Amino acid sequence: MLFMPLGYWLFAIPGLILAGIATLVTKSTFARYARVASSSGFTGARAAEKMLASQGIYDVRIEPVRGFLSDHYDPLRRTLRLSPDVYGSRSLSAIGVACHEAGHALQHAAGYAPLTIRSALVPVANFGSNAAYIFLLLGLFFQTPALVQLGAIVFLGAVAFAFITLPVEWNASARAKVLMVQSGIVSAREADDAGRVLNAAFMTYVAAAVSALLTLLYYLLRSGLLGGARD
Repeated sequence: MLFMPLGYWLFAIPGLILAGIATLVTKSTFARYARVASSSGFTGARAAEKMLASQGIYDVRIEPVRGFLSDHYDPLRRTLRLSPDVYGSRSLSAIGVACHEAGHALQHAAGYAPLTIRSALVPVANFGSNAAYIFLLLGLFFQTPALVQLGAIVFLGAVAFAFITLPVEWNASARAKVLMVQSGIVSAREADDAGRVLNAAFMTYVAAAVSALLTLLYYLLRSGLLGGARD
């Protein structure tokens, strides 16, 4: 990506700036509420377990995973993996993140359509995000608009993935905000604070979607599919 033309960076930089801001806000918000212990004394792992049990889900494994905010739900193995700052912590930040990931497990159990679509798009997005740059560079080098157009087409998978992620993440947080109170994991007031961590994290997904869309617009403009070819 370092060898991309100037025009590409004019589209990419706003997305990168937005992503950087969203990441900083997420980390600072997490750090703030990581210092606030929940009144229930539940760890992140226990909170996720209790939230799942409240909905009759007992077959999801919960295990620790390395990394900072590397928390995720694996639908193939029905496993919820929580980072060290979440798994064993009793903070509101940990509970918020853990319950959000439990929300994904509930989506999976309920057959939530956007989650199913996102899972199906993973290989398409991985291929598109990598192959698109190759087609773009080859198209520019050989002055072949068709290759740039092909890059735009395969990159559509990455854009679709970024946008289908938005309702998936928002819905998981919405489930967490309600169920963590109903399950007695936190009080309503504590849920508001834990929810701030989730709201901040959601902005990172918004930034990713905006960045993907800007990149696609560059492809379309550069290939002549939108507004004619650009230098």
